[in-house]
Amino acid sequence: MTKPTSHQYIGRDLEAMSFAENYHRWIMSELAVYVTGSVAEVGAGVGSVSSLLLELDIRRLDAFEPSVEMHAQLQSQLSNVPQAAAINAFFGADCQPASYNTVVYINVLEHIDDDSGELERARHALAAGGHLLIFVPALSWLYGSVDREAGHFRRYTKHNLVRLVQNAGFEVVKARYFDIAGLLPWYVNFVLLKNPLGGGSVALYDKLVVPIMRSVERLVPLPFGKNVLLIARSPKSKADFMRS
Repeated sequence: MTKPTSHQYIGRDLEAMSFAENYHRWIMSELAVYVTGSVAEVGAGVGSVSSLLLELDIRRLDAFEPSVEMHAQLQSQLSNVPQAAAINAFFGADCQPASYNTVVYINVLEHIDDDSGELERARHALAAGGHLLIFVPALSWLYGSVDREAGHFRRYTKHNLVRLVQNAGFEVVKARYFDIAGLLPWYVNFVLLKNPLGGGSVALYDKLVVPIMRSVERLVPLPFGKNVLLIARSPKSKADFMRS
């Protein structure tokens, strides 16, 4: 499996996923209860998730997007929202301690070579008892053309993501596989056939499959899936961190 040789973040997969409104709303339905106060969205892309975060009862949204092209679109989308800022930078470099109540990574952590260091920066930026929300691609055997072209360093299992988050000092509240129906289409299209990820195919899946699977997965625990969704909590005190 060929992986990126340096840190890449160009936003192509986020651009294609901008067609996946039902999919993003499905993800957000799992995370919304944990989104409070001052929120940092890491790798906000063109703002598809930002708009959903702003529908929630939050005080502020700082949407970080390092891609210049993506940031221009993000800034345009958020320009008339007083409580939101589009920041053209990588997250964490200039964050003050305990700046945020919630830090969100949706389809972003896989772009970051030093993911453990990134989570330590997130813990530094989170207030005591704040929440870390992560959504990532799952299963290394699904790593294919889309992952390579988008600059993904890896895909995760639920187990290794849980360990990574715990090692960064967080308490894991919930972790589960997500989107089992997407496994076979992803493997055929992007591993075997090496097709690109296009907005048309994303929109079709979003319209026909996602509403059905959202209902099914609410009732049936998954042994595996195309993605992993994880919710964690930062330590409430130094003693909590030492026990974590």
